[in-house]
Amino acid sequence: MKSKVKIILIAEILLLLAFLFSRCSSTSTGENELSETENIESNFVADPQYLEEQPISKLAIGEKAPDFNLPGIDGEFHKLSDYDDSDVLVINFTCNHCPTAQAYEDRFIQAVENYKGKSVAFVAISANSPVGILPEELGYTDLSDTYEEMKIRAKDKSYNFPYLYDGDKHEFSLAYGPVATPHVFVFDKERKLTYSGRIDASEKPGTANAEDLRYAIDLTLKGESLPSDRAQTPSFGCSMKWAWKNEYTIKTNNAWKEKEVTLEKLSPVGLAELLKNDTEELLLVNFWATWCGPCIVEYPEFVTIQRMYGERDFQFVSVSMDSPDQFDKALKFLKGKASAIPNYLMDTEDKYEVIKVVGENWDGSLPITLLIEPGGNIAYHVPGTIDALTLKKEIVDHPMIGRYF
Repeated sequence: MKSKVKIILIAEILLLLAFLFSRCSSTSTGENELSETENIESNFVADPQYLEEQPISKLAIGEKAPDFNLPGIDGEFHKLSDYDDSDVLVINFTCNHCPTAQAYEDRFIQAVENYKGKSVAFVAISANSPVGILPEELGYTDLSDTYEEMKIRAKDKSYNFPYLYDGDKHEFSLAYGPVATPHVFVFDKERKLTYSGRIDASEKPGTANAEDLRYAIDLTLKGESLPSDRAQTPSFGCSMKWAWKNEYTIKTNNAWKEKEVTLEKLSPVGLAELLKNDTEELLLVNFWATWCGPCIVEYPEFVTIQRMYGERDFQFVSVSMDSPDQFDKALKFLKGKASAIPNYLMDTEDKYEVIKVVGENWDGSLPITLLIEPGGNIAYHVPGTIDALTLKKEIVDHPMIGRYF
């Protein structure tokens, strides 16, 4: 009898252990599945694509906010429902590159700070397609509108709000219908649109304080409707870069490639005159050679930089340190890089004479890059390979260039 009871007890214990093990395995599997899902989301890789033209909605006052599920720069996906706890939701369609968007950044950041603890949620969405943006459209910035560059801008400006990306297919932004950057939408607790338009009526930094946006938020928090003449305002700024607006992009890129590329010989005396920069422009000079690996790898960045800032007070010039008898080789390289800018080849075998002209900023190694102000003052120089982003920041943040109109 005792042995029978013992067998039954052992069997029950084994069953209990099996049950607990199965529960643990199930929980572990579920956690792994969740972990894998989160990992997929946090490893988001942008894939902007050329698209056929899509219909663009125009969200009307009183209409409900369309749902969205978008990757943020924090590596997580964000949904409309994530902000259900807030009585008011502000969605700002903005971007990195637009000078108007940059002009309003600090005001938006300050508004987010001022409404902390007041049940107002703020979200920014970049809907621009990187494939529809030319270097020539980036003359007031150091960044384009890629997902990775969004992270850089958010860090540089210490964004205090989620910054989401919808530049692959504009899957969710089309339902809102923003027309320019920035364009803000304000929604009430039921997520019905109460305001759409500008942040305020004065673009220049320091001349306004997001009055239109604050007015809309305050009335919405009180449950009051905005007057019809203030519920919808124009949103001035850069047009949205939808992925099908690429005809001009393709045409302009092809036109640049077809520009004539020339190469002139330059004497040390001529170089000295060049470096005086007797102009009213910032002058960027890069010394390079076809036999210099880092030189030829980084060179396309300079062509892009010229295309970005060339319509402003800026000029890039290349100076080849190849031997004078390597003229054809240098020219062939420049043509292959579509270097349709002033290109020079030093007309001397005496490299030390050239180094002496440049002066103390050059130890003789290649490449070297100089950013020269009018009058010859060297504002920035890079011995060795450039960091393209750092160089662009130096250019756009120079008082002669700037990020605003």
